[in-house]
This record gives sequence, C-alpha cells and structure tokens, in this order.
Amino acid sequence: MVATDGPKFAAALEAHVRTYDVDIMNLQRADKLIPAKQPGGLIEVRLANGGSLKSKTVILSTGARWRNVNVPGEQQYKNHGVAYCPHCDGPLFKGKRVAVIGGGNSGVEAAIDLAGLVAHVTLIEFDTQLRADAVLANKLKSLANVSIHTHAQTTEITGDGQKVNGLKYTNRTSGEAQHIELEGVFVQIGLVPNTEWLKGTIELSKHGEIIVDARGQTSLPGVFAAGDVTTVPFKQIIIAAGDGAKAALSAFDHLIRA
Repeated sequence: MVATDGPKFAAALEAHVRTYDVDIMNLQRADKLIPAKQPGGLIEVRLANGGSLKSKTVILSTGARWRNVNVPGEQQYKNHGVAYCPHCDGPLFKGKRVAVIGGGNSGVEAAIDLAGLVAHVTLIEFDTQLRADAVLANKLKSLANVSIHTHAQTTEITGDGQKVNGLKYTNRTSGEAQHIELEGVFVQIGLVPNTEWLKGTIELSKHGEIIVDARGQTSLPGVFAAGDVTTVPFKQIIIAAGDGAKAALSAFDHLIRA
C-alpha cells in the first residue's frame, strides 16, 4: 500500500507548482486586503514586511488552526499522545484508552468514531450537558466502551516525559479533582480560521470563516476562497484540495468575463 501524509502531500504539490512559471514567496505574511477601487480594477494584498501585491483576482486559502485547551502538558505531549484529528490519528490508538475533550458535534462525533477503534473513550465536557445534536449524543450514550463526564474542567494532561499517560480534570459541581489513566487525548473544541487580518474587509461567518458560494466566490468581486478557512462543512485535505481547484477555475472564469 502506498500512503502519504499532510506534509508529504503539501511538498508534492509545491514541487509540482515549481515546474510552472509561478512565483512562490515563502515566509511572507499577508497583513491587509484592499478591494479594487472600481469594477475590474486591481485588488491589493499588503504584506507585513511593507510589500504589496496587486491582481485582478485573489484566492484566499489561509487555513485554520486547532483551538488549544491551554493546560499544562498539551504542548509538551503534542504528537506524543495529544492529537487533534481523530480521522488521521485514531488508528494509532487501536486497543488503547483515550479521552476526547469537547462535547459539541465535533467532540461527540470523534468519540463515536474512536469507540470503534480503541479500548475505551472518556469524553470530557466543560458544560453541564453535551452540546452536540441529540441524535449524536444519544448514539454516544448507547456505546458500552464510552464514559461521559460533564461539568468537568480539564486541568492537565499528564505524561512520563515521553508520552501521555493520563488526564486530570476537576468536577465543577463538587470541586473534586480526578485523574484518568490513558494513552491518548484528542482535543476537539473547534478550529480557529486564520482570518483576523480580514475582519471588516470581507464577509465572515459568526465563527470567523470566509463565507463562500458554490463557486468559491466571496463577498468581494474577484476574491475567492478555499479550504478550512471557509464555510465548507468538512475540514479535510481532500476537500480543501478540490475547493482550491474550484476556486482557481472560478478565478479564471472571472478573468475571461471581466
């Protein structure tokens, strides 16, 4: 079987792009998007280093980052038991004990998926009840190898210096501290789209995602977006790659019609 992962796939795409007459500017940060002053005019992207790029079309694909739980041990054991993608890393924990932090749709879906792979799943939710859709919550509660702790605050992810060996949480009702022995922790408290620099310029959802239509068009003519930074419902590499191709075709169509 031939397998790949995110970094390898990204490197292959970059190598492919370099076979064309395309300028690649690494280590640059976009700082501001300035709409065209008139229909058919140039859109400006200002860079943090003071530079500026202008074009008739722009595709935004700045992605999103996992929201951290920000407790001791999270950064130390990232990729050593602390994970953020159950679809990617779940098989690594087959037959082991894991925890899922987060009781929204993402967390409950992750716990349901993991329950089919691992020995036991413990779900930790800060709120007094699961926030996921009822059908998902009921499915989770029906699984024999799942424990659910609501009104619980994660306080630490523990380890032996090399890998995760447990999780500490506080019962917010009683104030009692608890420690669970396990081998993996999946943080599922949402994604943060990288759109801080776009606020006030382009239409964003309540979650900060760029709102796009079926063609990848944003609220600004000539500006398209693709991938995890947008309102696309599933945040997966294959979906982002397809949306990138769609946005590129839409940008080309925009140019020939301008």
